[in-house]
Amino acid sequence: MRTDTPPTIYRKDYADPTYLVDTVEMGFDLEPSLTRVATRIFMQRNPAGSNNEIVLFGEELELVQLRLNGKVLRAADYKLAGGVLRIPGAPAKVVLEIETTTRPDRNTSLMGLYVSNGNFFTQCEAEGFRKITFFPDRPDVMAKYTVMLRADKKAFPVLLSNGNLIEEGDLPDGRHYAKWEDPFKKPSYLFALVAGNLVCQEEKYRLKSGREVLLQVWVEDGNLDKTQHAMDSLINSIRWDEERFGLELDLDRFMIVAVGDFNMGAMENKGLNIFNTKFVLANPRIATDIDFANIEAVVGHEYFHNWTGNRVTCRDWFQLSLKEGLTVFRDQEFSADMIGTDSGRAVKRIDDVRVLRQAQFPEDAGPMAHPVRPDSFVEINNFYTVTVYEKGAEVVRMYQTLLGRDGFRKGMDLYFERHDGQAVTCDDFRAAMADAGKRDLKQFERWYSQSGTPRVAAGVHYDAKSRTLELTLEQSCPATPGQKKKQPFHIPVAVGLLDSKGRDMPLRLDGEKSAAGDTTRVLELTKARQTFRFTDVAEKPVPSILRGFSAPVVLQYEYSDAELAFLMAHDSDAFNRWEAGQRLATRRLLKLTTAVQAARQSGHVVSFETVLGNQDQDSALSDALRITLRDETLDAAFRELVLTLPSETMIAEQMEVIDPHAIHIARQFMRRTLARDLRDDLLAAYKACGTPGEYSPDADASGKRALKNVALSYLVELDEEEVLTLAQKQNDEANNMTDRLAALGALTNSSAAGKAAALEGFYSEFEKEALVIDKWFTLQATARNADVNTVRTLATHPAFSLKNPNRARSLIFSFCNGNPSAFHALDGNGYAFWAEQVIALNGSNPQVAARLARSLDRWRKYTPALQEKMRHALQQVAASSNLSRDVAEVITKSLSN
Repeated sequence: MRTDTPPTIYRKDYADPTYLVDTVEMGFDLEPSLTRVATRIFMQRNPAGSNNEIVLFGEELELVQLRLNGKVLRAADYKLAGGVLRIPGAPAKVVLEIETTTRPDRNTSLMGLYVSNGNFFTQCEAEGFRKITFFPDRPDVMAKYTVMLRADKKAFPVLLSNGNLIEEGDLPDGRHYAKWEDPFKKPSYLFALVAGNLVCQEEKYRLKSGREVLLQVWVEDGNLDKTQHAMDSLINSIRWDEERFGLELDLDRFMIVAVGDFNMGAMENKGLNIFNTKFVLANPRIATDIDFANIEAVVGHEYFHNWTGNRVTCRDWFQLSLKEGLTVFRDQEFSADMIGTDSGRAVKRIDDVRVLRQAQFPEDAGPMAHPVRPDSFVEINNFYTVTVYEKGAEVVRMYQTLLGRDGFRKGMDLYFERHDGQAVTCDDFRAAMADAGKRDLKQFERWYSQSGTPRVAAGVHYDAKSRTLELTLEQSCPATPGQKKKQPFHIPVAVGLLDSKGRDMPLRLDGEKSAAGDTTRVLELTKARQTFRFTDVAEKPVPSILRGFSAPVVLQYEYSDAELAFLMAHDSDAFNRWEAGQRLATRRLLKLTTAVQAARQSGHVVSFETVLGNQDQDSALSDALRITLRDETLDAAFRELVLTLPSETMIAEQMEVIDPHAIHIARQFMRRTLARDLRDDLLAAYKACGTPGEYSPDADASGKRALKNVALSYLVELDEEEVLTLAQKQNDEANNMTDRLAALGALTNSSAAGKAAALEGFYSEFEKEALVIDKWFTLQATARNADVNTVRTLATHPAFSLKNPNRARSLIFSFCNGNPSAFHALDGNGYAFWAEQVIALNGSNPQVAARLARSLDRWRKYTPALQEKMRHALQQVAASSNLSRDVAEVITKSLSN
């Protein structure tokens, strides 16, 4: 392993900046091979600072000249080492002028200023601005910016930056310029510029106040027919934020720019949002229903950052969830409101919880576990995690659960009243919520400071004589790296009780004079163990606990199979109705997995199909699914979610020792069994859920397509000619990418003779559509018959490039993270391939490499034979030369914890 250990940065060591910045003036002479940057910074000493030393950060820059208050500084006047430039003994007021050069066309990290397809783009969050110029690059240094861009007019006709365009014109020698001014103070991570050959769709929009603003979506030529949905999503986001939170767009224009080479999904730079093309470009030919929904959510997310992240930003990067968790919650609420129905909101809620359980719960249980507000990091890019984002959003949602929707709005209003234009902390947000709601939320702070997923064990005792029910809740939280013991959390637990006919019962807690009329009560669990006593309970009920997933916890309650089936049929809470089915399916899948393991250990396996077929198989699950499938009062989207089995990753999380091959065999057996049991109902659902006519991504139509296509995915398990013909027909005749891709996936996972031709035909038809070819790679990487050789072959395809993050994710990440059985092949070849790719990416794009490195961070959870091969692969990466901070942190923690 490398011997130079990167330093660890601790939250407890936060110190105020020694100098604050008032204004920044920047001039860019843009050339791909050598860009010159002239920066003038107006600074003043911070009264809260500890000394009179100016501290600036810079990476991969050539310092041409440095002037302080007009005086050229010599090398003896400052210190430059390790990417930090220090100027000691500076006066109280400073005008600092810096000239630097950078080489954007060599910047493969895609951080700072870089070139993609001949155009200039920037990505400055978290610490990319220091690759543009020397600067106090930290989020608590906020300033107003004026930016002058100069470039060749023919090569770069469009010049964009933050804020408002105040001047543009021509220069000698075929060059031109544009001057931009951002009237609002912002930290350097929100700086952006774009220069290139782009075209835009633009619309004018009148805000509630009557002010008219210009909205633009910029793309490469040839993509204008794919921008309408992004524009509509932006308009809907602006309107929603005005109506829901009273927040108005504060600039005269708002711009979205799409780029194909991008490490993230999108970036909320003030007024100039830069997006991965994946979250902008869409039309029925190239985008699925999921793509349309994701574009709406991500456009909303980045726009909502204009207030929750830009107008009020983070004091330091440990507070990242202050903006990200809050804004994820806002985009979740926005997407749910755009659907507009109670059932649609439930579907959205289920989707969000599935992401949390499949990605964040494992993170909480692994070596990279960290609190929503981390205490330390080596590389901040490694903390753009599902814990900070998705769990952070759940923490924000709990405020709304505890305070109510109106109370939460009051808290938001107070937050902006107190902190507009400031860089603040998670504690400041919590204080605003507590003060607005007149609540003591001191204990709630533990959601920010403690890592791990709490467990809530529930026990119920019903006394028929006294007509009372006692619900006892007990909380605990497993040890995580650096945190062995946890204090009790403040956990809202939403509860309902169902009578024998499936009706909600009125709820009255002991001591209340009368029932409030509510059939769902939010109980506040603040101690290690608490008992809540309900009175006037006429009969023994079936409890519905943690309705709406009211807290990000694991609920431990031993429902019987009959109770789960009852909840699936009757619970008025749609989330818990779905949850009952997931619990029932998980119980079956774990039993089948154990049977596979036992048969394999016995050494007398004729076929796993025979072994599993001999298991006691009652019909509770298939009967419950049949009832749901036939219930046309339920939205098609909800029925599709109920029919979708827990993923192999979810099942793995329920096991002490993960056996990916046994899980895969068991899940596939259950899919075939359900396909046989429900064949006629699945076929009826498939035929009933057609969406003839012009394509629309609305909730009703997309729900029907989802149900139709999950039915098809089950039916192809039967390997019947009739079904394979249906899949081929859908592939040939589909008028939208959702149905086309679903049919191609069904064929790929079947024995159909024409599947190779279908894959080739798909590529030929869409080879010029990069986002569609990403789907083509993913489909093959996650196919059931794929192995590491499949992926190695695809990696040599002319369309594959490891340098493009989207393409790398579509093939390498999809195989390593989305095809567990194939990746965890017993011969260890999947791990050897993983190590090769991490090392290769480390040399070009450390941020993407570190995310791939996370694929093995929980190696200790697997079977001993797999553990040894994983450890060898991790050590191979650790021993490689020039390991980046990003990758080194992940590998070190994976091997150490």
